[in-house]
Amino acid sequence: MLMKQSQVKLLCCVIILCFCLSILAVFHVITSECNTGNTDTAECSCQDNQSHKHVDTPTKESSDHKLCIIVPFRDRFEELLEFAPYIKTFLHNQAVLNEVWVINQADKFRFNRAYLINVGFQESSSTCDYIAMHDVDLLPQNPALLYKYPKNGPLHISSNELHPKYDYPTFIGGILLISRKHFKQVDGMSNKYWGWGLEDDEFFVRMRQANMVIERPKGIRSGRSGTFSHLHSSKERKRDNAKCYNQRNATRRRDRQTGLSSTFYKVASKKQLVVDGAAINFLDIHLECDKGITPWCNCTGAPPDKSPPDKTRDEDVVVPLIPRKKKTPKIVL
Repeated sequence: MLMKQSQVKLLCCVIILCFCLSILAVFHVITSECNTGNTDTAECSCQDNQSHKHVDTPTKESSDHKLCIIVPFRDRFEELLEFAPYIKTFLHNQAVLNEVWVINQADKFRFNRAYLINVGFQESSSTCDYIAMHDVDLLPQNPALLYKYPKNGPLHISSNELHPKYDYPTFIGGILLISRKHFKQVDGMSNKYWGWGLEDDEFFVRMRQANMVIERPKGIRSGRSGTFSHLHSSKERKRDNAKCYNQRNATRRRDRQTGLSSTFYKVASKKQLVVDGAAINFLDIHLECDKGITPWCNCTGAPPDKSPPDKTRDEDVVVPLIPRKKKTPKIVL
């Protein structure tokens, strides 16, 4: 029996309709499985165009705290252009509420990193309940380095086991997180260290004598070469290692004269800048130097320090004991 042309068209339409309904039924079953809230079922493999973008949501702990990053600064604009957007993204991925405060030393005295950190603590937002003392040339590369609130004591992110350059046991430079409460407890940092070096070591002694336990990152396996990016070039930027007057012996022990409570300065300007979408606070600061206490704030034309070095040691000595590295014997073939 032959079918009429109209009947053939009708049959084709019915077949096509049934096929479309079958497709819709299968799609409904798949999507209902993907949207189910049953945690006992297997994880859905459905993906959208955002599936490869990792977005962290704030935990209750992170949303309860706010971090102020204090960056002591002078003539490092190339590093700052890289630092600002990088650290903002790094902390955004950890859902860490934060502000960046760049404290630029605009006076003519020698650079004083610790003094600037004291200024940053004073000038930064009181809504921050902890700070990060952060070098502008040190960028964390491992996302497992968590800038969490250091509730049990200071947290040294760039520990001696991870920093690409410094490895002595009492090293606490680079990146150190500390609560406002603990920073006030030790009266901040010493203001005596004009020029390069020892200000972190003096701060270590302050924390040790206050019985603070310094925590360090655990379980980081990226090593010295893969944990941080160190932007500093000692050839292009020479360290200010000059010693004048009696600076060497006068800064050898813990400073009990100066600190957060004796931080005197003037704010020359205060700007809010945006660097590649990253908002930062940029302050030009003029530090005050009491030349009766620290005449070495300016060594230009000053007598070099020729006093015999004090080599005695006690609990107030801040100069670290750096273990001598064993030389690998050369094998002559």
